[in-house]
Amino acid sequence: MKIFNSLTKRKEEFTPLEEGKVKMYACGITVSGEAHIGHGYQALIYDIMRKFLEKLGYQVTYARNYTDVDDKIIARSNETGIPADEYAAKMIEKINAVMEKLRVDDPNVWLKATQNIDNIIDFIQKLIQKGHAYPTRNGDVYFDVQSFPAYGQLSNRSIDDALDGVRIDNDEEKKNAYDFALWKSAKAGEICWESPWGKGRPGWHIECSAMNLAAFGEQIDIHGGGRDLIFPHHENEIAQTEALTGKRFVKYWTHNGLIKVNGQKMSKSLGNSLLLADLLEKYSDEAIKYALLQTNYRGDINITDELFPEAERQIGGFYKLLGTVYAANLTATAEDEAAAKKIDEEFNACMSDDFNTALALSNLFGYAKEMKKFLSQGDGKALAYAKQMQATYSLLGVLGRKPEEYEALFKKEEGVPEAVHAIAQERWAARQNRDWAKSDELRAKLAELGYAVKDSKTGYELTKV
Repeated sequence: MKIFNSLTKRKEEFTPLEEGKVKMYACGITVSGEAHIGHGYQALIYDIMRKFLEKLGYQVTYARNYTDVDDKIIARSNETGIPADEYAAKMIEKINAVMEKLRVDDPNVWLKATQNIDNIIDFIQKLIQKGHAYPTRNGDVYFDVQSFPAYGQLSNRSIDDALDGVRIDNDEEKKNAYDFALWKSAKAGEICWESPWGKGRPGWHIECSAMNLAAFGEQIDIHGGGRDLIFPHHENEIAQTEALTGKRFVKYWTHNGLIKVNGQKMSKSLGNSLLLADLLEKYSDEAIKYALLQTNYRGDINITDELFPEAERQIGGFYKLLGTVYAANLTATAEDEAAAKKIDEEFNACMSDDFNTALALSNLFGYAKEMKKFLSQGDGKALAYAKQMQATYSLLGVLGRKPEEYEALFKKEEGVPEAVHAIAQERWAARQNRDWAKSDELRAKLAELGYAVKDSKTGYELTKV
């Protein structure tokens, strides 16, 4: 098993700190708004990593956090008039619900910043005692970056580079402009907690370090998050944690790529954020996952208008083939089942090479071709392949349903000609792309052929008129 380590910039053989056990942490969502596709992608990737490591026989303890207090949440609280803690709780409830629809499993351990205030304060106090942090007269506490010579090891930045592209707090009591906040003194009306430095709240970076220490101890095997977190967030995590413990904090740093929409980085300022809840109204969870996993997790994903409709078409094609195989009443022998094991073996080989979901999914087309050949010959290997394909690829969150369950997402009237279904599918894709003119044109075409179409949130239903 090899993993690309963002710290060393190379693939490394995976050897956990403790034999047979894996301690894994992924930075979760700051709950200032609803979950978008980037949040869903990151949650999916680390859920898959956890499951594959478990498949290899490791005992994995996987933790994720919710940042439920920070500047953005406080800003949203002020805008809405809802107290910050209530606002965060409501957003977590919404996010949990949409992740359930995406069918991404919960981690073993959920962590929240507001439930670790005592741990955070204790962590900061120890950093001050060791000379790595300092309080100001205003009640803020900062990490002294110059006290940690290894700063910049993850992002390959020098201390001078640390000022580039990062918002700097304007505080005259800071020793250096690049020192970062561990504790922020409370402003009027803000959510706050008592501390040795006065009322305030934790800085963003200290939360993950303190929660990791409380949940796992001084060292963990895998730490993950989006590539945009490498600097400053993960760089600062390394500095404050290793300054405290004197030990290497994380053995393997992993980072997933970013989401782009039609070539542009997804952001609220550009108005191109894709809310996960909206996508799940249009496409099956499997189509969304299939589309995202066709890119290696370290690469950026460009979401075009065709990406999800095409993924839905391909997933639908695989399910249609599976359904045809199961309906053929074939019998698979032990020899057939042994031959089908190659599907699992090749999947494991792909995933053991830095979780290469893209290569694993590309193999599906070859298996489908073989299944069609076996099916035409009445060979039981078709059935063995179908069962193995579903058993194996369900780890990625795809092809795990019964074919009829997937088909139920797009209800079809019995006896409707395939050509009519093809027009209906084309119309459905047009609707997802908001091409209303095309959608209306195809609806009229269906009407000419004697069929009405009724749309729902998850699909459509054809009826003869």
